[in-house]
Amino acid sequence: MNVPVVVGKVEHLPRYARPGDAGADLRCSSDVVLEPGQRVVVGTGVRVALPEGTVGLVTPRSGLAARKGLGIVNSPGVVDSGYRGEILVCLINHDREETITLDAGDRVAQLVVLPFVAAQFEAVEALDETERGSGGYGSTGVGQHAWKSTEKGCNRE
Repeated sequence: MNVPVVVGKVEHLPRYARPGDAGADLRCSSDVVLEPGQRVVVGTGVRVALPEGTVGLVTPRSGLAARKGLGIVNSPGVVDSGYRGEILVCLINHDREETITLDAGDRVAQLVVLPFVAAQFEAVEALDETERGSGGYGSTGVGQHAWKSTEKGCNRE
């Protein structure tokens, strides 16, 4: 699949590190310093024209997450096929003590391009029964607890 890309610097063109990789690396377009717990939206200098029927998912890089605690707040970020603006990434420093310093051109995320099915949502009175039922968070683990949604958030019953 060919994806047209406008990029500030040709070396920032999304690239796969190895044959068979699902995620193409995205790089930050400026120097960034994240203090512990800090969030910052960074530019990639990349604009894409994804084909209709596809979506781009912006995901964290596992090595940065493991080594430095760098994550993406809204992971995965969604790049719709009709979006033509710069791909931005909302990074967060999960480390409690260390500052993360990124230089312009550092790989900070990955772009995974996938086909998708557009659902047609229909209001109904009830849903069919399944073995899982309404079991959600932690429902398949040891010491199962039910979670109930309230106006103040979700609480265990």
